[in-house]
Amino acid sequence: MSSQDLRAVTWTAATEGDGTPSLSLIDQTALPHALERLDVTTVDQLIDAIVRLVVRGAPAIGAAGGYGVALAMAQGEREGWDRARLDAEVARVRAARPTAVNLMVCVDRVAPLIDAGPAAVLAEADAIVREDLEANHAMGAFGADWLQKRIAVSGSGDRPLRILTHCNTGALATAGWGTALGVIRELHGRGRLETVYADETRPLLQGARLTAWELAQEGIPHFVQADGAAAGTILRGEVDAAIVGADRIAANGDTANKVGTVGIALACAYAGIPFMVAAPTTTVDLATATGADIHIELRGEAEILEWAGVRTAPAASRGHNPAFDVTPASLVTALVTERGVLEVGAGETPADGLS
Repeated sequence: MSSQDLRAVTWTAATEGDGTPSLSLIDQTALPHALERLDVTTVDQLIDAIVRLVVRGAPAIGAAGGYGVALAMAQGEREGWDRARLDAEVARVRAARPTAVNLMVCVDRVAPLIDAGPAAVLAEADAIVREDLEANHAMGAFGADWLQKRIAVSGSGDRPLRILTHCNTGALATAGWGTALGVIRELHGRGRLETVYADETRPLLQGARLTAWELAQEGIPHFVQADGAAAGTILRGEVDAAIVGADRIAANGDTANKVGTVGIALACAYAGIPFMVAAPTTTVDLATATGADIHIELRGEAEILEWAGVRTAPAASRGHNPAFDVTPASLVTALVTERGVLEVGAGETPADGLS
C-alpha cells in the first residue's frame, strides 16, 4: 500500500469480541520501524493518544476530535453519563492540544449534533474526513500550478523542482494525501520534482521518521537533513522553494507551525525563493487577529533533555520545548488552501480571501 492511501484516523463499528465502537489510529510513535494501529474506546485513551502524538498533524487531530464526540457518546452510553458529564468529556477532547485550531473547529462542528443521535454525529465526522481529503487534492493541484508558474517566471524555466519541507504534512497528518506533502506529491506525479529536503524536525523527528517514510514508500527522491542545515541548504541555492503546513493561521496571515519553521521562512526571504504554506481553510482562524494571539504549546522538558530515555544534558539544565513557532505574514510568500492561492507576502490576507 502506498503511504498516500493510508488513513491515520478511521472509525470502526466494533472492536473484536465485545462490540464496543472504537477509533482506530495509526500509531505514529512506532514509525518507521512498525506500522501499527491503536484502537481507542475511551475519552482518556483518545486524549492520551493526542498528547503522546500517536495521532498528530492538525487535520488528522481535527478528524480525531470529530470522531471523539462519537466516542464520548458511546462511552457515556456504556457508563450511564448524564448530559453534563458528556459535555465535560467532549470539552476535554477539544482542549487536548491548544495550538492546532482544527481540533476545536471539528469538535465544535460535530458536538451540536449530539441531540440528533450517534448516527448524525458519525455522519458529520465522516463528512469532515471526506472534505479534508478532497481539500488536500485540490490544494495540491493549486500549489503545484502556482510553484511551476512562479519558478518559470523567475527565469529558471519549467523544470523539476527541489523542495524543502519541515515536519510531516502527508497522509499521516491528514485524512489522506497531505497538505504541503500533497503539493510535493502532485509535483512528483507530474514529473516536475527533482528531490525533497526533509528536515529531521527535532525533538521528535517527525521529518526523519514520518515524512521520509512516506517519501520512501512512494520512491520519491529525498534527503533527510538536520534542522540546522536548512538555512545553509537554502542559501547555497540548492532549494527552489520551501513548503510547510500549519497548525493555526491568524486573520492577518501569521502562521503557527512546527518549531523551526520561522528560520526556514527567514532563509527563504533572504535567498529570494518562495516560502509556501499549505493548509485547509479549517486551519485559518479569523477570530485570531495576529500570531501574537496564538497560544504556543510547551511540551515536556524530557523531550529536549533526554534521548531514548537517557539524559543528555547536565542535571542542572532546564528544557525549553515550544512545540510551535509563528512565522510573520510578511515572510509567507503564498498560502494555498482548497480555494486557491493567496499571496500573503504581497498583502493578501486570509481575512480578505476567506471571509
